[in-house]
Amino acid sequence: MMPPETEITELLTLLRDAREQVVYLKELGVEGIVAESSIPERSGLTQAPGRSTNLGATAAQKARHQERATAQSSESLFGDLTPPPVRIQKSSETLEEIWADVGDCTRCPLHKDRTHIVHTEGNRKARLMFVGEAPGADEDAQSRPFVGRAGQLLTKIIEAIGLKREEVLIGNVNRCRPPGNRPPTPEEASMCKPFLLREIAAVQPEVIVVLGNTAMRNLLDIKQGITKVRGEFQDYHGVKVMPTFHPAYLLRDPSKKKETWEDLKKVRDYLDSNRKSES
Repeated sequence: MMPPETEITELLTLLRDAREQVVYLKELGVEGIVAESSIPERSGLTQAPGRSTNLGATAAQKARHQERATAQSSESLFGDLTPPPVRIQKSSETLEEIWADVGDCTRCPLHKDRTHIVHTEGNRKARLMFVGEAPGADEDAQSRPFVGRAGQLLTKIIEAIGLKREEVLIGNVNRCRPPGNRPPTPEEASMCKPFLLREIAAVQPEVIVVLGNTAMRNLLDIKQGITKVRGEFQDYHGVKVMPTFHPAYLLRDPSKKKETWEDLKKVRDYLDSNRKSES
């Protein structure tokens, strides 16, 4: 018989994965989600109406499954407890339709001081997307992302890996400039994030490069700093994500350009190898 601690651990893992799925769907703006409906029905885990869950009986069932598994296969006692990963499904939306939903946005206080809303720009079929934190003064004035000094450096970085700016997609977590170029608050970012996710679903880039702590933490929902996570591919619902330093930080500390170059070479090599495997 399986120890109760192991059984409880498997149950908690299933519940955690289901909650992550619900959170992701809510970030996309899906309403009316019932968390329980996200948990797949599994043998030994469902509770019949009017009856209490019998953990002892469940453990006995699992023990019998284990005996069969030893003789026949290595499948889990419960079957496959891990729900399929939540992948970003291809959307039929256009970017213009998403921007129309943004409208003359007043969802957070940042609208009070902005000059323009700064939407994502670039190739609608891009394999590579760059995501920063929010527009700066130049971007706010021109209504385009990454056009100031940091943007000029980003353009050089893109060209260094053999691409042109117009071949990639460039955007930010937030579309309005925060006062004094401060990072957007979590509440401000939460207002814009669903639109960014919809853009990702519409374009389906193969790789997203997140620039700096704010973009990384908002997209990946992790607490580590960029210095600990950069340089290693992360996964965001089936999309490869490479965290690296923000170009504005590189202007303040040029010594980090070498590390950024190493990160972008990994992105370039992945895109090259993926293209060859598809041909």
